Amino acid sequence: MTARVASRTQAGAAAPDRPGWLDRLQGWWRARAETRTAQAPLPVRDQIATAGPAPATLAAFDRTLVLVIMALVLGGLVMVYSASIALPDSRKFAAYAPTHFLGRHALAIAIGAVVALAVVQIPVGFWEKHAPLVFVAALVLLVLVLLPFVGVVVNRSRRWIPLGFMMFQPAELAKLAVAMYAANYMLRRMATRENFLRAVWPMMAAVAFTGALLLRQPDMGAFIVIAVIAMGILFLGGVNLRGFLLIAAVLAATFALIIAFDDMRRERIFAYLDPWNPKYVQGTAYQLTHSLIAFGRGGLFGQGLGGSVEKLHYLPEAHTDFLLAVIGEELGLAGVLAVVVAYFWLTRRIFGIGRQAIALDRVFGGLMVQGIGIWIGCQAFINIGVNLGVLPTKGLTLPLMSYGGSAMLMGLVAMALVVRVDVENRALMRGGRA
Repeated sequence: MTARVASRTQAGAAAPDRPGWLDRLQGWWRARAETRTAQAPLPVRDQIATAGPAPATLAAFDRTLVLVIMALVLGGLVMVYSASIALPDSRKFAAYAPTHFLGRHALAIAIGAVVALAVVQIPVGFWEKHAPLVFVAALVLLVLVLLPFVGVVVNRSRRWIPLGFMMFQPAELAKLAVAMYAANYMLRRMATRENFLRAVWPMMAAVAFTGALLLRQPDMGAFIVIAVIAMGILFLGGVNLRGFLLIAAVLAATFALIIAFDDMRRERIFAYLDPWNPKYVQGTAYQLTHSLIAFGRGGLFGQGLGGSVEKLHYLPEAHTDFLLAVIGEELGLAGVLAVVVAYFWLTRRIFGIGRQAIALDRVFGGLMVQGIGIWIGCQAFINIGVNLGVLPTKGLTLPLMSYGGSAMLMGLVAMALVVRVDVENRALMRGGRA
């Protein structure tokens, strides 16, 4: 008995190990994968076997950045509805439904989202090549809007071109076009950036011409933003510091002269300095004083969503330029701080993406994105400052939040360009190609 067991054990030890069912399954799967790879069409086999640099795909992008953008856009949609729901009670908007501005704002968001999804598919190299054409197109539209049979006058300003489904404001396109053109210009002038005359004056002439067209509308707020974008990109592009300071002095003097020789703008400065003066409180400072009252009523946590009193025909343009005042009254200091933190984070992240692109030797994309960051940060800072009474009253909307079709459209397009640069950065850092 013992001998039979021993012989059987020796035989088992001498025989080769039989693979288990899991090993057989894994072997079958490997063989099947190898067969499918060998039989694949040539381009697919080449991608698998030769492993060349993978192109940029939209699978890798900054999800937090997109979520913050969506939060601002959707939060703005809610607050625009809250700020405009009572407008039909007034004689001016009596023919409108309570959801009129909500519907138009939602349409602008939808159009902007579709265009942004298309723009994010386009490589940054395309915009680098065509940046001058985009700038020329913006200038052509700025000229067309001044023609009586093209531009539409609203509140004594000729700023809009009717497109049927929306009113387009060329100044919003000009902001993005200047960011593109200035980035492209600095890339072409990189070798002469220390020479003031050769590096700076051509760009300043382009900005001055753009500003002259904007002041004809008139739209000084857009001119200020565009001048800051151009100056910021020149500075970040490495222009000589003395030349940069000279540009800043010239622009400051220009704005001072514009204000000095314009009675309406000069009156706004005086009203800003003393808004509660009986001379201004029912006139030039009317918006500012009611904005301050709205913030005062809001307190720490606000009156609750929909609980604003100032939006009931006391605060003009509550759904556009003074949307933050309604946020302050309904959501309080907590809501205002949330908005401020969101814009601060967004601007900081955009600048981070721009620096990353420049470090990867993609100078155009980096400077363009930083120009967009200057645009969003500067305009948000001015709007928040105006609402809080820190800055003189200026007609600039809160980016990505306030009511305005062309502002929303171009804002979302600008954010799509930022996401595209980030996608290409990530592809390059993984060893792929943009």
